Amino acid sequence: MSVGRPDHLETLVATAIGAASAREALATLVVPPALASNGGPNVTRAVFAMALNAALFHDLLARVPTGAAYVGDVRAAGGRILLDHGALRTVRLPSSGGAGGQPPGYLAFARILEPLGYELAGRYPLERLKMTGRAFRHRDLPEELSQFFVSELHVERFSPAFQKVAEHVFGTTRDPLDATAMAALDAFGRSGACDLELACRALPTLVNAFGRWHEAPSLLAYEALLAESPEAAWIATEGSAFNHATDRVADVEALADAQRRLGRPIKDQVERSAGGGVRQTAFRATPVERLFHDIGGAVRRLVPGSFYEFITREPLPDGGLDLRFDSSNAQGIFKMTTAA
Repeated sequence: MSVGRPDHLETLVATAIGAASAREALATLVVPPALASNGGPNVTRAVFAMALNAALFHDLLARVPTGAAYVGDVRAAGGRILLDHGALRTVRLPSSGGAGGQPPGYLAFARILEPLGYELAGRYPLERLKMTGRAFRHRDLPEELSQFFVSELHVERFSPAFQKVAEHVFGTTRDPLDATAMAALDAFGRSGACDLELACRALPTLVNAFGRWHEAPSLLAYEALLAESPEAAWIATEGSAFNHATDRVADVEALADAQRRLGRPIKDQVERSAGGGVRQTAFRATPVERLFHDIGGAVRRLVPGSFYEFITREPLPDGGLDLRFDSSNAQGIFKMTTAA
């Protein structure tokens, strides 16, 4: 084990992304001191939550070159990334509510997050997008452990033709959780801890749950979804992978100016919450090539992938950070996948 690094944490992350990548990820992220391991047989829910976040952050950087370049600059300057939150998108179908074999919408991930110590901290209507966002915050380390922002697309709010295509595409969803993952989540939910060996076997499955578990759409289906909802089209190709990961920084305006001078594709304006305590901006989403199958044969098409975001959170009167989100900010940031 690396000197001075929580051994259970590194062991866990290595099961999902390999030993070398685990060391790199944990040297990149701010790791709360409270997660230092005692070397016992069990792993706490907070340590496991940090391991999950580290693996998902590593996956996002592999898919978002602009984010990886920025993180490389931070590392070269001797800094670390304070992961504020990761965001993912889900679908609620009108027929059964569920998407194929998974629980409906955000519940597919609430069943993962809640046993790991997360609780619902806010519900955010995203009316322009016909979605709802939900923030999950960790009970043990609310300011130090990354939050999850889980958005849910309401298919019933779209046209009948859209609903039919959505049922066809997302109705093929399989449930990625196996008996091992469910056993680990049950242990965390009951006692807040899990046997290290079981946790190590479960983590790769839980990391992989943040992906696409439905069949790839045809180009015709993709374009039908895109015509009414760029967000639905994004989910059709990318699933529930991290849509973006967010770096908490001291001055998002100054950072945006600096990235703009470097020629990186950052948003023109900074999004500001109604009260001004939360300010956000982001790089434009990375275009990715996806293969579509249609009657005429296979065709490759560039579509929007994921992106990297920045956020500044001001302190509240009680001294704590403003950990809330803002519906207007979120809808502005969601446009980064439309503008890719």
